[in-house]
Amino acid sequence: MPSLVLKTNLAAKTLNKPEVYISVSYDYSENLTFNGSFDPTFLLTVTSLDNITPELNEGYSKVLYNFLESKLGIPGDRGYITFLDPGRAYMGYQGTTFGTIFGPKH
Repeated sequence: MPSLVLKTNLAAKTLNKPEVYISVSYDYSENLTFNGSFDPTFLLTVTSLDNITPELNEGYSKVLYNFLESKLGIPGDRGYITFLDPGRAYMGYQGTTFGTIFGPKH
């Protein structure tokens, strides 16, 4: 269900989701630039069902930017975070969708 390019312990806690639904992908690219520079940078995509809202995204953004700066030394002005909620019917799991597993969102 939720996925982001980060560490699972922070992802599950921050998104308030069971770790069984958390997947993480890390892709190092020495060719990634930001603002015309090869200094450390990031592009982070958070995909999660039912808990991506403008209000919650503010909190997620703060936690994730703080983590990236404190643990990886990447300043907040060196990357973007994109928040996505594809909807339950648009995310598959175990041969079905979360729309079938959990029903429609109310």
